[in-house]
Amino acid sequence: MPWRSRINWEGGSKSRDGRSRSMAASLSWRGILYAGGLSATAGYVDAVAYIHLGGYFVSFMSGNTTRASSDVVHGSLVGAGLALGLVAFFVLGVVTSTLAFRRSEIFRLPLVLALASLLLAVGALIPALGAEPAVPPLLAMAMGVVNTSYTKNGEVSIGLTYMTGTLVKIGQNFAAALTGGSHARWLKYLSRWTMISLGALVGATAYQNLGLPSLWVAAIALAVWAVLAVVPTRRNRIGAGAEPAPGR
Repeated sequence: MPWRSRINWEGGSKSRDGRSRSMAASLSWRGILYAGGLSATAGYVDAVAYIHLGGYFVSFMSGNTTRASSDVVHGSLVGAGLALGLVAFFVLGVVTSTLAFRRSEIFRLPLVLALASLLLAVGALIPALGAEPAVPPLLAMAMGVVNTSYTKNGEVSIGLTYMTGTLVKIGQNFAAALTGGSHARWLKYLSRWTMISLGALVGATAYQNLGLPSLWVAAIALAVWAVLAVVPTRRNRIGAGAEPAPGR
């Protein structure tokens, strides 16, 4: 099978009248489920970290920014430092993934997910080695890496953990559906919010029962998703078309 027929995991698409459409809205339902699975995994990891750290996030950087400001006002410079440190490591994950795989085309997505899986696996392993303080930076880096999964022209086309924007799109597309538009678009966005919510619920439950070793579940999930990303069959195609990756 020609390489151009491989799964299209990246980029957006255009409607018949030539106008650009959101990448998420242009995905098939199979593609939505795949992206939703990544969001669910991110929600799982964020819930584990949130409970473990007592109210700090590894994928929700707006929350950490607010938390840092609150900590400063309440005189907790250590807490503010933790929140901002997580923001810094999240950005570092984005930078690392972007630089490491900027020349990769066909296998960029599986490589991104493999790196994120490796970081999570290390995070699950090192507490047993007495290096538990290194876990939060590793998790934040992993979530930064995951958020580079879908890119077009060097920029993120689907933010896997940016649920505020997703909720706005649910509202906008639901309003459009009430005036005669398609219901499919808002349902696709709703499914992504539902997936990250379910992932967070499972993650919180897993942490309560297993502690940090629960991170192995997320590491394995991303490894499986990385393998699925290289399945070269049209039957398993996930995405909105068969366009080559940006730069081809």
